Amino acid sequence: MAVLTVENSEEYQKYISADKTTVALFSASWAEQCAQVNDVLNELANILGDKLQFITLDAEKFSEISMKHQIEAVPTVIFFNKGSAVDRVDGVDIAAISSKSKKLAESASSAAATGQTLEDRLKNLINKAPLMIFMKGDRNAPRCGFSKQLIAIVNETKLPYETFDILSDEEVRQGLKTYSDWPTYPQVYVKGELIGGLDIIKELLANNELESSLKG
Repeated sequence: MAVLTVENSEEYQKYISADKTTVALFSASWAEQCAQVNDVLNELANILGDKLQFITLDAEKFSEISMKHQIEAVPTVIFFNKGSAVDRVDGVDIAAISSKSKKLAESASSAAATGQTLEDRLKNLINKAPLMIFMKGDRNAPRCGFSKQLIAIVNETKLPYETFDILSDEEVRQGLKTYSDWPTYPQVYVKGELIGGLDIIKELLANNELESSLKG
């Protein structure tokens, strides 16, 4: 299976919205590095073509699409799952493109085997515990200042909670942003409903509403 060349915007939309995860190369004919990445995608397409589809489009010809995805240089590879960008590689990083493609192909195989979509998986994770926190790191080892602050505040309530390390799963990290329409982490969910991030938690604490809000 070869890399498909996008001829118009309608084709592009059709490809990235397909059931198959799409690997899209934003390229330019004058950039030699793009040909190198295209060759790699052709090799990957031969191996993973039953799980993923691979496309290429001219970043300058499709300038509006490039601007939307903040393409600042070519080559850039963006990975799409049903219309949403779930990951990207900027520049010539063959190892990253290969490993991310293979990981997404494995996810597609797993989803096909279980019949579970990304949305199903996110719903299950959000409802894993009555109080669920998606963060960088985990409750015992937060890996960013915002997550560390949040955990310290929630610990003061003595309420039980579970955490999920978004750094361990790029598909969840990107997918949850779209699913919840909340672009940053940490994210706090109570009984499956998004409460918000650190600023909201601080606001609830200042208003003496935190514990009642986290109990639902």
